[in-house]
Amino acid sequence: MVGMSKRSIRSGLLGTMALACVLGIYWHYAGTGAHTPAPADKTVPVRVSTVERRRMAVVEHTVGTIVAAATVQVTARVEGTLESAAFKEGSFVQRGDLLFQIDPRPFQAAVDQASATLQRDQALLENARRDLGRYQDLYRRHTISAQLHDTSSTNVAVLAATVAADKATLELARINLGYTRIRSPIDGKTGPLLVQPGNMVAAASGTPLVTIAQIQPVKLSFNLPQSDLPRIHARLESHPILAEIDLPGAHGAALSAPVDFTSNAVSSQSGTVELRANFGNADFSLLPGELVNVRVTLDDIPDALVVPHDAINEGPDGPYVYQVQDGRAVQRDIKILFDDSRNVAVSGDLRPGEQVIVEGQLRVTPGARVHIFAADDGARPSAPGGAGPPAAGGAGTGQPQ
Repeated sequence: MVGMSKRSIRSGLLGTMALACVLGIYWHYAGTGAHTPAPADKTVPVRVSTVERRRMAVVEHTVGTIVAAATVQVTARVEGTLESAAFKEGSFVQRGDLLFQIDPRPFQAAVDQASATLQRDQALLENARRDLGRYQDLYRRHTISAQLHDTSSTNVAVLAATVAADKATLELARINLGYTRIRSPIDGKTGPLLVQPGNMVAAASGTPLVTIAQIQPVKLSFNLPQSDLPRIHARLESHPILAEIDLPGAHGAALSAPVDFTSNAVSSQSGTVELRANFGNADFSLLPGELVNVRVTLDDIPDALVVPHDAINEGPDGPYVYQVQDGRAVQRDIKILFDDSRNVAVSGDLRPGEQVIVEGQLRVTPGARVHIFAADDGARPSAPGGAGPPAAGGAGTGQPQ
């Protein structure tokens, strides 16, 4: 009897423990309600916003690159020793300013030699012309043969051609001498010296001595999706498209300039089209290669129904919003006209002044009861799956659901 009582007690204890574990697991999952939507008759806390009817600008935001209006790689056009550089690296130069001096002595000698050759041949030409004059007089008197007269005439023509060639040689020598003084072809800012004085430089070597970038004005290059092409063309037909950029430290003022270039092709890699605008850059605040945020207004949608971006939901049949009507959530299918990531212009079965849910819609189903929290209620809608009341704390703004 004693043995039977111990076994009975042990069996009872094991059964009690098993029942306690089952009840504990049940109450744990029942209490949390994780990953379960709210029951149809349960009130869901949400935040709402009002549908507006107003004009909405179609503004595209993208990243643009500052491009120099002109960039020139200054190279040597004659071979010689680079004697000096007449500027400081990074300084501004004007068109025609002296940049480099190449040893001019060999080229000055070539000029002198060509000049002397020209003077010699000019003297020979003058003598040949005098001889021809005498031969012509003798030929008219029939005292010399026609062959001698013709030979004298040919000698004058040959020397005249020689003098013309000498003049061209002298001019080329002077041009090469001028190339020993390398001047700036544009107004701009110099880069670093790529060849230091004392080095030999060669014509058409492909190695630039310095690069000059024209940064006043500068160009802004940016790309927009090819889907914007109809808006771009329509806008350009009526009035200019303005490209606006914001610069840190620019006292809050945006810089704007009209778009003056649209590419004639769409990029096959990115599916975008390039646009450009010129900025005066009076304070040199823009430098080539700089990345800037660009805003471009392409169109205006008059009398648009505007809702916050957070109100938009995506379903199998397309985008929709939850409209609050008589304390319940009603699903309204919509069509998006334009989305600037903050507000969305839509069309659909909505009216100005109606309320749409902007936070808490993950727990909402069509027809569900909702409780609207105002911005100063001091509470937030509970996280998806939460079964308890909303947690206390600041109201804040909801993230897109």
